[in-house]
Amino acid sequence: MFNRREMLAATAAAASTYGLGSFPAGWADDKTGKRRKVLMYTRSEGYQHASVSRDKAEYGPAELVLMDLGQKHGFDVYATKDGSIFTPENIAKYDAFFFYTQGDLSQSKSRDESPPVSAEGKAAFLQAIKDGKGFVATHSASDTYHSPEHYGKNQFVNQPNRDPYIEMIGGEFIKHGPQQVAKMVIADPKFPGLEDRSKSFEMHDEWYSLKNFADDLHVVLIQETAGMKGSDYDRPNFPATWARKHGKGRVFYSSMGHRADVWTNPIFQNLILGALSWATGNVNADITPNLRQVTPEFATMPPAPAKKS
Repeated sequence: MFNRREMLAATAAAASTYGLGSFPAGWADDKTGKRRKVLMYTRSEGYQHASVSRDKAEYGPAELVLMDLGQKHGFDVYATKDGSIFTPENIAKYDAFFFYTQGDLSQSKSRDESPPVSAEGKAAFLQAIKDGKGFVATHSASDTYHSPEHYGKNQFVNQPNRDPYIEMIGGEFIKHGPQQVAKMVIADPKFPGLEDRSKSFEMHDEWYSLKNFADDLHVVLIQETAGMKGSDYDRPNFPATWARKHGKGRVFYSSMGHRADVWTNPIFQNLILGALSWATGNVNADITPNLRQVTPEFATMPPAPAKKS
């Protein structure tokens, strides 16, 4: 894990090398002229990733990166693990929400000993997204608020009955295999933050196998499964990063972000900046649904583990 000095140095180096200083433009609200405000929420109920673990520090590595990107690009980031912040009054203060969460956030116990999100808070948050707030999420945010029939024999089954949070984010975590270098195929090279990339790129991370995709996904990155190690990827290519509208709100999710060094990778940083710029309405993008066109076998599940005799 990076310490703060190493994290800041890596972020600055990435920004310098890839010209992040000029992207994206227009972070001020057009109506008020005030800086955009982003709430980064990182509570972990069952398993806390090192990227959001504060480990006696004030903030975790991923929190530091997003805060530093905000400082560099002119938007404000407030990072918290306190679920009691989700009240209508507090929600109204933010233009967008960034989730790197895990588990049932309503549970009183958590890995980081932080207060839970109340049922009223969850409902108010989801309504705020429908009403037009932006939402950006990474990695274990899809391992959050699982659908009622997710566990047990149904883990490897697409379910029509999904938690309202899963309906909003657009997909749900199943399992993952070993960390490895894998290929991301770019389905939409015009999405903000990807304009200067080639048709694909490789990255070392912990890759999620996903299910319960929303029908209206605009797939941005595709998980290429050929050659991947682990039965969790014994399936055709499927969405790994996407954007969609949820009511009036703009929603973006990427499965990337487990490893701290991913957060200092300029490809990932550009993508996150582009997603936040789009989610807050500073730039537009064509997010016509393309799920069936670019990942036609998205609903094929990996094989369930064999039962022990």
